[in-house]
Amino acid sequence: MSYISEVIEMTERKNPGEPEFMQTVREVLGTLAPAVEQNEEVLRKNCILERMVEPDRQIIFRVPWTDDKGVNHVNRGFRVQFNNAIGPYKGGLRFQPNVNLSVMKFLAFEQTFKNSLTGLPMGGGKGGSDFDPAGKSDAEIMRFCYSFMMELYRHIGPDVDVPAGDMGVGAREIGYLFGAYKKIRGAYENGVLTGKGLSFGGSLIRPEATGYGATYFFKEVLEHLGDSIEGKTFCLSGFGNVAWGAALKIDALGGKVVTLSGPDGYIYDPDGVKGEKIDYMLEMRASGRNVVKDYADKYGCEFVAGKKPWGNVAADVYMPCAMQNEIRIEDAKAMVANGIKYLNEVSNMPTTNEALTYLQANGVIVAPSKAVNAGGVAVSGLEMSQNSGRLAWTEKEVDDKLQFIMKGIHSQIISALSAYGMDYNLVAGANLAGFKKVADAMIAQGLN
Repeated sequence: MSYISEVIEMTERKNPGEPEFMQTVREVLGTLAPAVEQNEEVLRKNCILERMVEPDRQIIFRVPWTDDKGVNHVNRGFRVQFNNAIGPYKGGLRFQPNVNLSVMKFLAFEQTFKNSLTGLPMGGGKGGSDFDPAGKSDAEIMRFCYSFMMELYRHIGPDVDVPAGDMGVGAREIGYLFGAYKKIRGAYENGVLTGKGLSFGGSLIRPEATGYGATYFFKEVLEHLGDSIEGKTFCLSGFGNVAWGAALKIDALGGKVVTLSGPDGYIYDPDGVKGEKIDYMLEMRASGRNVVKDYADKYGCEFVAGKKPWGNVAADVYMPCAMQNEIRIEDAKAMVANGIKYLNEVSNMPTTNEALTYLQANGVIVAPSKAVNAGGVAVSGLEMSQNSGRLAWTEKEVDDKLQFIMKGIHSQIISALSAYGMDYNLVAGANLAGFKKVADAMIAQGLN
């Protein structure tokens, strides 16, 4: 049995009932064979793969809070600090009913590789709660955030672990969390959270950063292949900050977004999501209704209930911006039948392993999420730099740095593929490039 197979089998035994985590472990380790075969002796000696799939720390805690009617509730909070070989733990907080330990571990594991690719000194972590902010009042969300931080504060700090926002955790939640942390600690540790408001240490273009970065990365992919974004049609899922940022940048570069989606279904707008329609995405998100049908009602376009656009709408590029595992094998088959050439994964692990294998086997260029959506954490890293240096960079300065980072990620992938004599497999290249930096740091720091 190979070293990789041994570690996957060991990890499965130690993590029963954690499908999301095991899915990403199998996907990542399954692409590392070229690096492992060339360096197996030193990797085995230092237990690199065994240590890399085992989180440094898994924290689970209760979060009691009271709603506006005086009824008490208890939710579960999580923080998984996966690997800090190259810097403090860094990764978002997600408030959604489907949050559990498996989801947190998969996201933190992915974050380790993603943060490595940015070139910034950040380790991998992730956290959140099964609390659902939808339909809650500001006062209820504030009380929940204060209770959540009463435990989380023990485990974070500017040089220890720096959380950010993720799904269900936007500027409002980050503001409440920072206020609670500041109150508990009795100190203004500005770098402890990122995604803050501009009035207290946040960075320009942070809300747009993941969508911008995803588009910048895909621009590099197309240029490598002698192509461009101009004139191409894009199917997006979601309609939050990520999809909004992507729509803004795709439109600016001459592409056309034709779909958005929500929990209720998807809209198809053949005229394109542009101008005031992009602005309306923010209104939909701020409404708290979490339905995309409002867009169809306002602009008179098609709405399809209960489905995602994958395989149902013809386009040049698919860009999932919503959830993990939203593209399954049946969607992949429909995509290939529709002649889709490019899948640019913006959300974390949006494609099941079976669907990913099928797409690649049928010639679809897949740009993996750990590279594509690194723009969000990259600008979070830039926010940390601004906080530590008491700086406030202009929008152009941040955007230029973001473009440089995304271009550098693509270059790292090309270099990794070249080093192992591999074809243009972006999934394998991203894993190999991210792995090398983390593994080198772990070896240099000894067994700990």
